Amino acid sequence: MPSQHDTISSLVVREIQAKSILSVSKIYSYVINPYVGCQHACSYCYARYMKKFTGHKEPWGTFVDVKINAAELLQKEIGKKKKDSVWISGVCDPYQPLEAEYRLTRRCLQILADYDWPVVVQTRSPLVLRDIDIFKVVKGIEVGFSVTTADDNIRKLFEPHAPSIAERLNALAELHRQGIRTYAMIAPLLPGAESLVALFDGSVDYILVDRMNYHYADAIYRSCRLEDKHTEAYFTWASQRIKAESDRRGIECTIV
Repeated sequence: MPSQHDTISSLVVREIQAKSILSVSKIYSYVINPYVGCQHACSYCYARYMKKFTGHKEPWGTFVDVKINAAELLQKEIGKKKKDSVWISGVCDPYQPLEAEYRLTRRCLQILADYDWPVVVQTRSPLVLRDIDIFKVVKGIEVGFSVTTADDNIRKLFEPHAPSIAERLNALAELHRQGIRTYAMIAPLLPGAESLVALFDGSVDYILVDRMNYHYADAIYRSCRLEDKHTEAYFTWASQRIKAESDRRGIECTIV
């Protein structure tokens, strides 16, 4: 069955040689970004700021640079670094559609597994299920999905090129069934997010919640008359509902 999300027809893809791949991170010890840019093109994405440093003139979501030497770089760098947790990824989705062709994320995961490094994966794509065989041998693996609302109509407004909510929930459930430690990232919290916990029950080990911290999607809130859902009061109300329902169901929940 084809995915329910739209695709960008005018995508500019460049194969590049990166200078390094295992970078220091402020969230986990290290981060690996196999791609520059992201086909999901979420309207609010904080990674849009990367254009300031990469020199891209194209709109966010219409370009992806493929770091074709990512695995080779990791193989060289991993032996020189102190073993610690690795986040895949910080400023791109490691399982965006191009990963099906290039398999850079999979190749990097295999190296991390060979060296017994702990890994935290974050994605929106069910393509992640392809790599369950590696997840089962990676030390300290956690695989999480960004799920920002329970309402797919809201998802289409803010994330028109990303996989549907149903696709993400099904993938989370399958990962959990396979014995993989899973989490859900409700970030940014969008309208309709307060109904998510029941959909996560039995599929996640923990939930993280954060607000809309950037202004890239302000125009969508205005044009769709959702300004009342773009306030600190709404975030407080919705996040507290999520926390209370998580507590009731025995799911660990942290509001960032």
